[in-house]
Amino acid sequence: MQKFTLHKGLVAPMDRENVDTDAIIPKQFLKSIKRSGFGPNLFDEWRYLDAGEPGQDPATRRANPDFVLNQPRYQGASVLLARSNFGCGSSREHAPWALDQYGFRALIAPSFADIFFNNCFKNGLLPIQLPEAQVARLFDEVHAFPGYQLTIDLERQVVIKADGAELAFDVEPFRKFCLLGGFDDIGLTLRHADKIAAFEAERMAAKPWLNNRLIA
Repeated sequence: MQKFTLHKGLVAPMDRENVDTDAIIPKQFLKSIKRSGFGPNLFDEWRYLDAGEPGQDPATRRANPDFVLNQPRYQGASVLLARSNFGCGSSREHAPWALDQYGFRALIAPSFADIFFNNCFKNGLLPIQLPEAQVARLFDEVHAFPGYQLTIDLERQVVIKADGAELAFDVEPFRKFCLLGGFDDIGLTLRHADKIAAFEAERMAAKPWLNNRLIA
């Protein structure tokens, strides 16, 4: 998992409340058993004017010019600004996969759905909860200033605006540790690989019959 320490990026505004996971990545794209390739279908039903199916070449589809991520001023955005209850609906982990694979590194909203919130941390995305008034002000500034960027300092737990003003946010210490180190669940386990190998070697030495294999 990619480490998250300090990130500065262009902000894209998703000015809708209660954006659910089926809107983030529609159900037809859940057929894939791979954990890659979901970025082109992020917000698929809003992003394109034609119906999408797995395996389609995005270049052959009709983009919706009114959708925020298709507008030239938001190309390359890596911070998504959203309204309350972002990520509600089903618990599909494909939603943070799609956001990450599109290029987003952080999400800012007044509130997130619980399961989606947890899945973000497990996949290297930083979901930041800020008071609704602060989020509303950020929306105003993003709309007013093309090229609007924010800097996110996870170590200090602040969002830094272009004028230098800082917005503090909370993050649970263990989740912060995992993001700073780039540790997903497997990565946390692999930190103890030497101890695991030593245990297995000791176990095999004490009980060698456990290493036998039945021959059919």
